[in-house]
Amino acid sequence: MKRVCILRLGHRPFRDKRVTTHVGLAARAFGADGMYLAADDPGVAGSLRDVTARWGGDFFVEDGISWKTCVRSWKERGGTVVHLTMYGLPLGKVIGEIRGKEQILVVVGAEKVPGEMYGLADYNVSVTSQPHSEVSGTAVFLDHLFEGAELDRTYPDAELRIEPSRDGKRTVP
Repeated sequence: MKRVCILRLGHRPFRDKRVTTHVGLAARAFGADGMYLAADDPGVAGSLRDVTARWGGDFFVEDGISWKTCVRSWKERGGTVVHLTMYGLPLGKVIGEIRGKEQILVVVGAEKVPGEMYGLADYNVSVTSQPHSEVSGTAVFLDHLFEGAELDRTYPDAELRIEPSRDGKRTVP
């Protein structure tokens, strides 16, 4: 069974709370199993856990982790590390190869990513070679990885669900 997790690297608690939360929300919605946060930010972690509790699923969040330890232990267990960067190889050229991997850690940066990350990654992947957000990069990468199958995912344990509507907003408890 494929396991895909996100590592948020470089999160600055005083500045990046909203973007990091949205990286986690996109990761959860687009099929990732969980997120490691290389910063101590219980507020972001708690917010994502709350969403998972209400909207369902098993998405986990671990904050306060060392990014190097996370990457190295992932690789030691046979996993593949994919670093999303606009300087990497084009997504379309490598996604087929990556799709065949069973354990994928997707590294998403915030502030300046240490140069060492480029060497530790098995793949440095560019979603586009233009500036864009970490949220869009995460979503587009996961959508390509799962080939759109994540769009139909449902969570039987959800307390809240959207009832599709053409002309309003409806949630079902």
